[in-house]
Amino acid sequence: MKRDVRILLLGEPKVGKTSLIMSLVGEEFPEQVPLRAEEITIPADVTPEKVPTHIVDYSESEQTDEALREEIVKANVVCVVYDVTQEDTIDKIKTKWIPLVNGGAEKGSKIPIILVGNKSDLRSGSSMETILPIMNQFSEIETCVECSAKNLKNISELFYYAQKAVLHPTAPLYDPENKQKLCFGNPLAPQALEDVKTVVWKNTSNGVQDNGLTLDGFLFLNTLFIQRGRHETTWTILRKFGYDDTLELTDDYLYPPLRVPVGCTTELNHLGYQFLQRLFEKYDEDKDSALSPAELKSLFSVFPYMPWGADVYTAVPTTDQNYIPLHGYLCQWTLSAYLDIHRCLEYLGYLGHPILTEQDSQTSAITVTREKTLDLEKGQTQRSVFLCKVIGPRGTGKTAFLQAFLGRSLTVRHLDSSGVFSLYTINTVTVANQEKYLILYEVDVEMEFLKAADAACDVACLMYDVSDPNSFNYCASIYKEHYMDSGIPCVLVACKCDLPEVKQHHGMSPSEFCYKHRLPAPQPFSSLHTHSHIYSKLAWAAMYPHLNGSDMSSTSFWLRVTLGAAMATVLGYALYRAISRNK
Repeated sequence: MKRDVRILLLGEPKVGKTSLIMSLVGEEFPEQVPLRAEEITIPADVTPEKVPTHIVDYSESEQTDEALREEIVKANVVCVVYDVTQEDTIDKIKTKWIPLVNGGAEKGSKIPIILVGNKSDLRSGSSMETILPIMNQFSEIETCVECSAKNLKNISELFYYAQKAVLHPTAPLYDPENKQKLCFGNPLAPQALEDVKTVVWKNTSNGVQDNGLTLDGFLFLNTLFIQRGRHETTWTILRKFGYDDTLELTDDYLYPPLRVPVGCTTELNHLGYQFLQRLFEKYDEDKDSALSPAELKSLFSVFPYMPWGADVYTAVPTTDQNYIPLHGYLCQWTLSAYLDIHRCLEYLGYLGHPILTEQDSQTSAITVTREKTLDLEKGQTQRSVFLCKVIGPRGTGKTAFLQAFLGRSLTVRHLDSSGVFSLYTINTVTVANQEKYLILYEVDVEMEFLKAADAACDVACLMYDVSDPNSFNYCASIYKEHYMDSGIPCVLVACKCDLPEVKQHHGMSPSEFCYKHRLPAPQPFSSLHTHSHIYSKLAWAAMYPHLNGSDMSSTSFWLRVTLGAAMATVLGYALYRAISRNK
């Protein structure tokens, strides 16, 4: 809602614009009327809507055309005043004043207009018969008020309607051409609700069903509110649900504050996943446990744009028909929450998360993780999402490695006709009997690491081509420059192991390099075979960065981690038994 209202009065000379302003302020008809009244401000506490109101006069003899245009731009609402006794002042409404105010404006951005018929004390009948065709012609006209500056008839009502046109405008709510409005319903007391249902039932054939309002009944009810001038009812509801005066969701609603300290990450929590799963089930209309492109479009129909592009089909696991199953759907949401939390909150806002879950904001669906330095100190983490940067020279097979993580082979043409592969893939990996999300990010070899933050991740996957003698040099240089002293675990992957291996043009072999730098031995990979164990090792390394590489490369490391998880389970069970006995 606007914090103040600026009302501009326009009209032909001698129609009484200045007299109306002075009668309002002085509460009596002025004996002496100047050519133009000075701008006045009415304090908030004496206005019906409790907002400061500025009233601006216009005089053709006192002001230039440029000054008039400036005032029109600044105005929130324009009152076009005509003389009810002069037909030519009525004609000028449609031929001069409305085109001047809104001639170049698009539908939806036009300034609201109040028609003001002054000098009603000089005419026995009403001018409305002449005015109604003009009101039907121009949708920006909010209403028409006949008044008299001389006997103070309808003066305060005139400025009340002008305020209302700004604070509770009709145009965004009601289209006179199709008689539809767009808003939420208003909660009512039980008896009032029954009365509402009765009214709707009597006036619509299918407005009430199963003791509730259908969409047609809902639209009828709100159309009735608007036609009867109860705009404030609709606007109160809309603003409660985060809409501004142009029926756009406000930034305060879409982007609730969420503090994410350095070293922390953002993840969806169980409340977020529950909400998203309910949406999935609702829009999976054919109940095949997957969202087709049409179902996905329906789910996102409340957005002003399509949030997921074609690359989503190469970023998450999909079905044989290239539809997005629940698992892939939750993977994509997990990726969004991790990479761009503010965009994720915006998406949840458009989907109505705070309203449907009765929470204060979308942040209730998000968990901010503990700082990574604390995880390292304690030797454990509660995080569920880990980022792995996949680095290697062009042609190594990074894209194939990412797609293999989703169970796809590049030797089989993917159903995505766009040909665009995502730089990110995400899937789940089981670590110590816990399901974790692992994100693989393919680093563009054309992009240089400008600062240490560019190399930041939970684990680095350095890839080289066993059939290219120059390939390993790149991995060795990246490791020494960015990861050797970083504390970030690294895993080397020897790609294209189905091809003959050649000697690398480096001072030492990849195996010797790994031994020297206490790294796990290079992991062989071929896109022709399944290598799920490599992704598991990447996830293990991300979860246990405090353990050095030489330990991680040995069988004893994996045995200790597995036994550690098993011992934790045994000790937990023993503790449970002890507590049970003491009860």
